[in-house]
Amino acid sequence: MKILAIDTSNDVLGIGLVDETKVIGEYITNLKKNLSIRVMPAVERLLADCETKPSELDKIVVAGGPGSYTGVRIGVTIAKTMAWSLGIPLSSVSSLALLATAGRYFPGVVSPIFDARRGLIYTGLYRIEDQDPVMIKEDQNIPAVEWAEILRKTGESVLFVGNDIDIHKETFRSVLVEKAHFATVGEFNPRPGELGLLGINRPEENIHTFTPNYIRLVEAEAKWLERQGKKTND
Repeated sequence: MKILAIDTSNDVLGIGLVDETKVIGEYITNLKKNLSIRVMPAVERLLADCETKPSELDKIVVAGGPGSYTGVRIGVTIAKTMAWSLGIPLSSVSSLALLATAGRYFPGVVSPIFDARRGLIYTGLYRIEDQDPVMIKEDQNIPAVEWAEILRKTGESVLFVGNDIDIHKETFRSVLVEKAHFATVGEFNPRPGELGLLGINRPEENIHTFTPNYIRLVEAEAKWLERQGKKTND
C-alpha cells in the first residue's frame, strides 16, 4: 500500500511517499514562496525519483489544518483533486498533531505551535502513546499568554515545537519556568513521512464535502458576517 502525503499548512512544503513499513521518500522546504505553483512539481519529482506512478498510489493523506488559510486550502484542494481523479481514498490529519510527533520521546506533553499573529497562536496539547499523538486538549486559536496559564495549571513538563516558537518563547518561559522545554531547530519542520504513516489507518473523508479545519474564520469573512448581523438587527 503506497500513500502520498501532502502538507502545505504553513511555509513548510512537505511531500512524502510511504508504505506500511518505511518512508520511501520525502521532499521538504521551508521557504516563503508561492506554494500554489510548487506543490505539483514537487509531487511529480518525488514520485519520479521513487519510481512510482500516480496509478500505483493507494491513498492520499493531507494535513488538514489549522495553519495558513491559503496554505491549508492549497494542500486540501490538491489532495481532493488527486484522490478524486485517481479514484483512491483521502484521509486527513491535524497539522498540529503531525507537528507533535517531534516530541515522541519527550517524557511529558507536547504543545505544537503555529503563530496566528496579534499574540494569538494555533495550538493543542498532545501526549505520545504507542508512537502516536493523542489529543489531550483540542486544537484551538488562543492568546499565547492564556495558553501558558492553562499549561501551568496542568503541572506537567511541556515541550513546545514549531518554527514560530521564538515569537512566544519568553511568554512560555516566564509562566512555566522549568516546566517549559523547547524543541531544537532540526525538529521544527513537520515530516511528510510522519503524515503519511499517521494517515494509513485514519478514516476516509468524503472527497466532495471535506473542508479544511481553519479553526477561526478568515478576517474578511468574519467582517462580512458581522455586517450581515448588523443589517439583520437594524
